[in-house]
Amino acid sequence: MEKRETFASRLGFILISAGCAIGLGDVWRFPYITGQYGGGLFVLVYLVFIIILGLPIMSMELAVGRASRKSIATSFNVLEKKGHKWHWMGYLGMAGNYILMMFYTTVASWMVAYFYKMLTGQFEGLDTQQVGQVFNNLLANPVEMTIWMVLTTVICFGICSFGLQEGVEKVTKIFMVLLLAIIVVLAVRSMTLPNAVQGLKFYLLPDFSRMKEYGIWETIYAAMSQAFFTLSIGIGSLAIFGSYIGKERRLLGESIHIAALDTAISIIAGLIIFPACFSFDVNPGEGPGLVFVTLPNIFYSMSGGRIWGSLFFIFMSFAAFSTVIAVFENIISFAMDLWNWSRKKASFVNMFLLIVLSMPCVLGFNVLSGFQPLGAGSTVLDLEDFIISYNILPIGSLIYVLFCVSRYGWGFDNFMEEVNTGEGIKMPRALRIYLTWILPAIILIVLIQGYINWFA
Repeated sequence: MEKRETFASRLGFILISAGCAIGLGDVWRFPYITGQYGGGLFVLVYLVFIIILGLPIMSMELAVGRASRKSIATSFNVLEKKGHKWHWMGYLGMAGNYILMMFYTTVASWMVAYFYKMLTGQFEGLDTQQVGQVFNNLLANPVEMTIWMVLTTVICFGICSFGLQEGVEKVTKIFMVLLLAIIVVLAVRSMTLPNAVQGLKFYLLPDFSRMKEYGIWETIYAAMSQAFFTLSIGIGSLAIFGSYIGKERRLLGESIHIAALDTAISIIAGLIIFPACFSFDVNPGEGPGLVFVTLPNIFYSMSGGRIWGSLFFIFMSFAAFSTVIAVFENIISFAMDLWNWSRKKASFVNMFLLIVLSMPCVLGFNVLSGFQPLGAGSTVLDLEDFIISYNILPIGSLIYVLFCVSRYGWGFDNFMEEVNTGEGIKMPRALRIYLTWILPAIILIVLIQGYINWFA
């Protein structure tokens, strides 16, 4: 039996855990929905939910990981009482990590493709319509899409295969430091553009009229679900890093550091996007369109646009890679925990497995575009995202919470002992009623309302 690996430093643990949480959702989903639901007011509601929803669930996931010293594949087996069935959660968690990577590798590969296209000047001389067409051409080309997806998968598994300290920790530290540096440079550049002040006002000043337009409840739900999904809680992708750390620090404090870094990146991303949109009179539109159509146009209107555009897409690639590497680390640990495989073998087998599993998502935009699983215009990616975002993440989070607070699970006292071992901010016992009754109710609301929104 190989000795459990550990992080070389506390900073490594915080940066990698934050890297797992920091994904593409922070960079284009957060700014977009902030603009949609009332600017500064939405940010405030979002921060409240990060504190009351994100922090306790993250602390629970880290506690289960640290107490068991295992990945989600076997952590419940170690901690549950004899004869109980909590370990079935292991199957749900493992499925969640695989399904997430079945589409996330493709989305991450788009960032790498755009970095290459931007760097090699493939957007120069194109008008707005033609820039939009570049993305459509990429989606329509199964060979090009496959090449970028395979490249992304091979690079990230390659990094993981070198080990926790030598591969994952070393590379993620570099990614995260570069990501932070690039995002600050881009934000400063964006805020010095003409008319940038209008963009900042739209983004940061509370606007009750926009909130009223969508309804207060819908705004609250949007903030709640964004807080929930941004931290990648519920599939054990953070628990694995809990299993690699010592008992020196209390886990609530560590969760606060991770959430603060994740939230800071989200907020700074808005400082890049909104001033740029208002400066070039572009509607800060939704999702992929914003990143793949609007922003390339903006960069080419700037002096030194190719440099700024390349910087932006390398930053987006780092944000995507930090999540992919973190989840791949989890996937590798399943095989190491369950079958005692070596890290190299687990990396190699899973690399091929995930390339095959990612192909339906790649082909869903072209060869299999006739397959529209969730109604007209939907793709394989939409189906996989629905399974994860609307089902496995909230259900997994609910199971983690119930396991930690219920006497039929691990139990509240055991959880409190683990979460409060070490130095740092203490989880107050006074939260027992909140954690046992109110928190599960909030998660159920997220789950049910998600279904209502989706099918309505």
